[in-house]
Amino acid sequence: MEFNLEYLIRENIKNLAPYSTARHEFSGEASVMLDANENAIGSPVTLDVNEQHELLNRYPDPVQTKLKQRISTIKGLPAEHIFTGNGSDEAIDVLIRIFCEPGFDNIITLPPTYGMYGVAAAINNIKVKEVPLNADFQMDIQAIADAVDEYTKIIFICSPNNPSGNSIARQDIEMILNNFDGIVVVDEAYINYAKQKTLSLQLTDHPNLVVLQTLSKAWGLAALRLGMAFASREIIQLMNNVKYPYNINIATQELALQGLQNIDQVNTWIRDCIEQRNWLENELNQLPYIQKVYPSDANFLLVKMTGANDIFKYLQQKGIIVRNRSNVPGCADCLRITVGTENENRILIDALKAYKVVETPSVF
Repeated sequence: MEFNLEYLIRENIKNLAPYSTARHEFSGEASVMLDANENAIGSPVTLDVNEQHELLNRYPDPVQTKLKQRISTIKGLPAEHIFTGNGSDEAIDVLIRIFCEPGFDNIITLPPTYGMYGVAAAINNIKVKEVPLNADFQMDIQAIADAVDEYTKIIFICSPNNPSGNSIARQDIEMILNNFDGIVVVDEAYINYAKQKTLSLQLTDHPNLVVLQTLSKAWGLAALRLGMAFASREIIQLMNNVKYPYNINIATQELALQGLQNIDQVNTWIRDCIEQRNWLENELNQLPYIQKVYPSDANFLLVKMTGANDIFKYLQQKGIIVRNRSNVPGCADCLRITVGTENENRILIDALKAYKVVETPSVF
């Protein structure tokens, strides 16, 4: 199927003259910056990173050049294929604004899934078509095909999926990529914990593919709110045109650069997390009220249990916070439990072992 990017772009986005600063138009190291009406004298605080003192009176690099160069080295992708945003949520919102005409177009989501796809669509007045995953939390390809119409611009696929934790079958994702003439967004927030390889290295094979990743999970930098999108140069350029000029602040850029030097440490954390995930799964399966622990390629487990709502409240009383997913389609009586530290996991299991299921009294 021939992919036509031009056809998908909203007319006002095609005609958009993006906001441009003098620093967009300059390359190199400037010694005198008199372009942005900043306070040239100084700032009351500094950002200390790697024994360097960054003044905060200057605007940050609007295109995040150094940060993208480092990401490029790690991911094996040219910087021109990389978008950085205020969390992956910014990338989701920007993609919807580029391709979806408010009040006319629609997106497809695959519940149970990450809730921000639907929220971003609602904010932009875009209809959401929900095509539920099957009982194994895999895609129903025929149902997706039936849901697609001429106004369907984006399909969002979360793999590994949140909240179920499993990876979506690669052959099914490729079938969607090869047969859908809109944008396919594959959200890989949890890919570092999975056996499945990232799709980001297949961008040249699929011009309609956008891959989302984040530094909030395996990289341990959730407080920085830094998300990434990988796509064709043309799509990345559109995203850069639509984003706000200085969307990544200097603290995030500098601290992310520092964090991205620690690949060996992150890989150790990933191995530790998977080891703890396996231990937690084994311990949970020994509890009498656990019905099922779903297979996970993420840093969490979806657990089906008798009396999930009561157990959720019980854990809250113990000061243990998990996520109640019981009201999410396909997740009845399920709690989503993040894999914590070894100590946190033991505290959780000890609390669950002490819990007594309240039996409904018989009238006979």
